[in-house]
Amino acid sequence: MNEFVVTALLIVALFALLGSGVWIGLTLAGVAWIGMELFSSRPAGDAMAVTIWGASSSWTLTALPLFVWMGEILFRTRLSESMFRGLAPWVSRLPGRLLHTNVIGCTIFAAVSGSSAATCATVGKMSLPELDGRGYPPQLTVGSLAGAGTLGLLIPPSIIMIVYGVSADVSIARLFVAGLIPGLVLAGLFSAYIAAWSLLHPGRIPQPDSGMSIAQRLMEGRHLLPVVLLIGGVLGSIYTGVATATEAAAVGVVGALTLSAVQGSLTWHTFRESLLGATRLYCMIALILAGAAFLTLAMGYIGLPRHLAEFVGSLGLSPFGLVIALAAFYVLLGCFLDGISMVVLTMGVILPTVQAAQIDLVWFGVFLVIVVEMAQITPPVGFNLFVLQGMTGREITWIARATLPFFLLMVAMALLLWFVPALALWLPGKM
Repeated sequence: MNEFVVTALLIVALFALLGSGVWIGLTLAGVAWIGMELFSSRPAGDAMAVTIWGASSSWTLTALPLFVWMGEILFRTRLSESMFRGLAPWVSRLPGRLLHTNVIGCTIFAAVSGSSAATCATVGKMSLPELDGRGYPPQLTVGSLAGAGTLGLLIPPSIIMIVYGVSADVSIARLFVAGLIPGLVLAGLFSAYIAAWSLLHPGRIPQPDSGMSIAQRLMEGRHLLPVVLLIGGVLGSIYTGVATATEAAAVGVVGALTLSAVQGSLTWHTFRESLLGATRLYCMIALILAGAAFLTLAMGYIGLPRHLAEFVGSLGLSPFGLVIALAAFYVLLGCFLDGISMVVLTMGVILPTVQAAQIDLVWFGVFLVIVVEMAQITPPVGFNLFVLQGMTGREITWIARATLPFFLLMVAMALLLWFVPALALWLPGKM
């Protein structure tokens, strides 16, 4: 059967299951089962069991529940309140005020976790209750968090950059350095949009606190010290080579528990609630990951990624046209697969096409990560959208509408990277 007909049938099945209220993870697994049963020769039952077990027992993912638990500890003790109290005097005079803490927090935490889901979940656990309680517009609050949460893929260390570096035989250190400036520029675009929106809708943003002198701001800034120490401990353990990302996540949990105990806000109740909250959230994420892993396997057996990649390669496009086509291709593929799976399944076909167009592979790695970021907030299977749905209880369509401006900013960033390639290539050239 034609691959485009197969794609259309699977999309219809996906929307039908989602619309009927089936859990996201079960929906993904169900679509994968339908695809394997109807369009491949391999029995779906044993493939489902092996794949879901493999996805659930991955050591690499151990960092995710630990970072989520760290966020729960920060959320349920006074550490998150302290972070906002310390940041508020410094951003309260900016248009958008505390909304910038979503972008700042995600930018900082992206340098800790390397995971988009962990960044979104951890910062969201701290910022959403605070911003909601202070009366900030929920659409901009959720949208800015969804967009900025994707920075976990771009700002090093990045798991997906490691996967691309191995697949494309490109220096991972050069990729890490190449992603730094684009990551900071994208964060700046997010903050600029928040400021512009706030200037156009001045009545929607809560009024700032009373003016403070520099000395008073510094005094309030001391409340940032616990969180800064925590982030410094996690980052320092990674960059000094003392700990891996997973071990650093454990350092973060121990540090959060220690700081909250010293602060006097750690009780048996908060410990228990933080542990249960992290367990519930990660179980939701893990079920989605398991379903996505099985869907990835099914797509591989059906051959959809390979057929679509070969179709793009056969169009004979100019380098710019090829980049635009690849961006559309990966965003479409993101409706079915997670970012790492997209890279693994398509690199063998895409790389020769990219090299034939004489596109720098380090630059293409950064561009690819930005496009995968876009797929993370693209319905119906944008993973960050599901994380936020689990935290807010909002409809996925509402979250997608709130995220649309930040998706368009990522499109602008991808175009900017094409016209100003030095954003990605200048720092690696200094190595």
